[in-house]
Amino acid sequence: MSHPLELFRFCPVCGSNKFIENNNQSKRCETCGFIDYINPKAAVVAVITNTRGDILVCRRAKDPAKGTLDMPGGFTDLNETAEEAVIREVKEETGLTVTATRYLFSLPNTYKYSGLNVPTMDLFFECDVLETSGITAQDDVTEAWFIPRNEIDPSQFGLTSIQKGIRRIIKEKEK
Repeated sequence: MSHPLELFRFCPVCGSNKFIENNNQSKRCETCGFIDYINPKAAVVAVITNTRGDILVCRRAKDPAKGTLDMPGGFTDLNETAEEAVIREVKEETGLTVTATRYLFSLPNTYKYSGLNVPTMDLFFECDVLETSGITAQDDVTEAWFIPRNEIDPSQFGLTSIQKGIRRIIKEKEK
C-alpha cells in the first residue's frame, strides 16, 4: 500500500517541486518551508438497535466495498461535530431521526477514495432513534434492515474497521 503523500509532488502553498518527505507522516517544502501532515479524516459509525436488540445494517451502494454490509455513517463535514455528523448520516442514509448519541469507541481505518488510501479515524456511536419503522435506504446505501445480533457475520462487512467494530459490539453484549 502506498503512502498517501507519495502522490503529492508539488507544494500546495508555493507550487515548488521540492516537496520532499519530512518523516513518515509529513512532507516539507524546501522552498517555502511549508510542512503538510497526513492526519486521519474523522468518520462516524452509527450503532442502532431495535427493541429486540437487532442491529441496523446497510448494503453499500458505492465503492469501496460496493455491495457489502456496512453500518450507517460517513465522514464528518467541515465545522461539524462527530455527534452532528452521525445524526446527519443516519438521516441521509436511512431516513431515521436520531434522538440521542453515546460515544462507544474508535478504530483506525484506511478508506480507498479517488485512488488514494485515505487514513480515517472511525468514531462509533450508539444512537437512539425516534422509531425504527420507516427505514428508507437512500444516499450511499441500497438496503437497510435489522439483523439479529447472533446472525451477524462480521466477514460480510466490507470495511476493516466495521468488521472489527461489529466483532467488538457483539463481544461486549455477550459479557
